Amino acid sequence: MAKILIVEDDVSIQQMITELLQRHGFSTDCAYSGTEALLLLERDVYDLILLDLVLPGVSGEAIIERVNGAPIIVLSAKVSVDDKVNCLLAGANDYLTKPFYADELLARIEVQLRLNNNSAQIGTLRYKGLELLAETQTLMLNSERIHLTRTETAILKQLLLHPTQVLTKSRLLDLLSDEAGAGACDESSLKVHMSNIRKKIKEVSGENYIESVWGVGFKLKE
Repeated sequence: MAKILIVEDDVSIQQMITELLQRHGFSTDCAYSGTEALLLLERDVYDLILLDLVLPGVSGEAIIERVNGAPIIVLSAKVSVDDKVNCLLAGANDYLTKPFYADELLARIEVQLRLNNNSAQIGTLRYKGLELLAETQTLMLNSERIHLTRTETAILKQLLLHPTQVLTKSRLLDLLSDEAGAGACDESSLKVHMSNIRKKIKEVSGENYIESVWGVGFKLKE
């Protein structure tokens, strides 16, 4: 189930989008200001962000520059070409002007989720010497090849896709449930898989690349 953050200060628009997305099987969180959105982004991981530009506190434009990983669709009443171009060049993935049709919003969301998923599947993910080739379940480190199981690959892939964020156990399990071929995983087996990944990496590098955030989840070590 994809998790979407809706950043919109207009309560009626916020409620309309929330009800629409939940009817179509998406999980949602809401932020009514730019400051609240940044707090949520520090605490959780989202598959996509719907972002208004005119917000209390931090502006939508400033949020675009600070987001790393999740695709952003701007939903704004600003209709000038300059506004659209500036947002897209700053890092937004799409721009939809208000008012908009529900079907068009859903279609654009599906496109961005599909593009993001495809790029993650076919690309090589890198972090501080780690190179994950997800298609071949191979991790390269210090010129050595480390074989991972499908589930280990899926777990490490999610950590590498969100290198600066803490992935809660529940969120990581949600992401794994959407991962083709990851296999069944619960909180108990997640700990075992994570321990195996750490052991395989440490045998090659002598270092711990993954740290536990007590009572919360896991993140890549900075």
